[in-house]
Amino acid sequence: MKRNYLLINLLILTAFLLHSCSQTAPEGPYFATGIKIGEVSQTEAIVWTRLTENPVRVGNDAPMPDVKYKDPETGEMKKRSSNRPNITPVVTYPEGYDINNVQGATPGAEGLVKLSYREVGTENWTETDWTSVDPEQTFTQQFKLSGLSPGTKYEILVEGSPTGKKISATMEGKFATAPAKDVPAEVNFIVTTGTSYGDVDSDVGYKFYNSSMKLDPDFFVHTGDILYYDGLGKTADMARWHWDRMYSYPNNIDYHRQVASYFIKDDHDTWRNDCWPGMVSKFMGEFTYEEGTAIFLYEVPMGDKTYRTVRWGKDLQVWMVEGRDYRSPNTMEDGPEKTIWGKEQMEWLKSTIESSDATYKVLISPTPIVGPDRGNKKDNHANIGFQHEGDLVREYLSGVKNLVTVCGDRHWQYISKDLETGLVEFSCGPGGNDHAGGWKQENKLPEHIYLNVVGGFLEGALEQNGGEASLIFRHYDPDGILLNEYKVEEE
Repeated sequence: MKRNYLLINLLILTAFLLHSCSQTAPEGPYFATGIKIGEVSQTEAIVWTRLTENPVRVGNDAPMPDVKYKDPETGEMKKRSSNRPNITPVVTYPEGYDINNVQGATPGAEGLVKLSYREVGTENWTETDWTSVDPEQTFTQQFKLSGLSPGTKYEILVEGSPTGKKISATMEGKFATAPAKDVPAEVNFIVTTGTSYGDVDSDVGYKFYNSSMKLDPDFFVHTGDILYYDGLGKTADMARWHWDRMYSYPNNIDYHRQVASYFIKDDHDTWRNDCWPGMVSKFMGEFTYEEGTAIFLYEVPMGDKTYRTVRWGKDLQVWMVEGRDYRSPNTMEDGPEKTIWGKEQMEWLKSTIESSDATYKVLISPTPIVGPDRGNKKDNHANIGFQHEGDLVREYLSGVKNLVTVCGDRHWQYISKDLETGLVEFSCGPGGNDHAGGWKQENKLPEHIYLNVVGGFLEGALEQNGGEASLIFRHYDPDGILLNEYKVEEE
């Protein structure tokens, strides 16, 4: 009897301990899509956070949704051909699956987040209050920091909790603010484009993230086409899934918690190929252009405007322009009224360039300004679709001392010098080799200083030597092997 009594007490104690553990060690929420640090200036930064139900993404062995298109005449369900037909898509999932458990899914979760930050080497943390994530904004919360010190390294700690009482997940990060505008400083930054999910080149995400991190960049710029909605983004939920599956890869998480980033959107991460405001197409199903522009702002750390400029020390200023929100329809006849950047942005660009005393000026555009581009394209300043504005832009920019352009969008690396104005442009190329293409390697034109149909990334390096600043651009392949180096000649 005594033995039974002891056994009963042991079982009661075990049940109590298990219950206590479940109360003190909550099972979530988590940070399966990491954090992002963005819009860093001398005194400000934005830290993006998101809570998730699960600690990691659904694996790549899980199935994907299927999309077919219903022929309006026959009713036959067809797979998409190479074009983007103006007919209605039909989405189906394998039995037992939905948007929350297909490949790469990382469903969001309600809960609270808190941010702590401090200068590296100091003891005291500055803490925010516990703040709820917003289910209407993909369960995210963005913390806008101000009053930071220029040219200073910061460390951060993000915590998640179901109630604000028990910590369910943490993530550490770091970033450095931009040096003051009167300080000669060495700066290096990374630029890439075209990171399609289908072309991810390792099991843990794009390889260029690890390769470029070895260069210890001060910041990173993604020029757009961060992901591609066209094929599988037929609802707003499917569009959000595109972000979840890309930013739950370990390489992506590790990079963006340590490297400050600036994000630019282009057509494929706004809505669909070559899109513009007011464009109508059944091809994207229930998903609208307006939903695409809203989702972008929820998924990345972003300020009040999607065009902006940032100064990095005495010798470098960078401009990043918006190429979708203000553009005229691509189908509009070219002329003085047809625009990509719009009047307000154009006036802002000119006024900020003309008021800058930075030694070097770099304009980063989601699409080419110089090119050359393919003859069948009509979507950017480098081809006939927007030639009138393109001519004006090239003429103006070429007259600015020590200004060069960097572009994304094109799936090959190049350096070009405009034959008429002398404006120099650097195309960063896509993130991986499988996404490279669209131009023939042997088709090197008089404009080309460098041409390489490969993936990888572009590094910009502002270097100081004996009181003189120089700007050097280097192209790399996805493994970080140097392919080309070009020094911008100071005027």
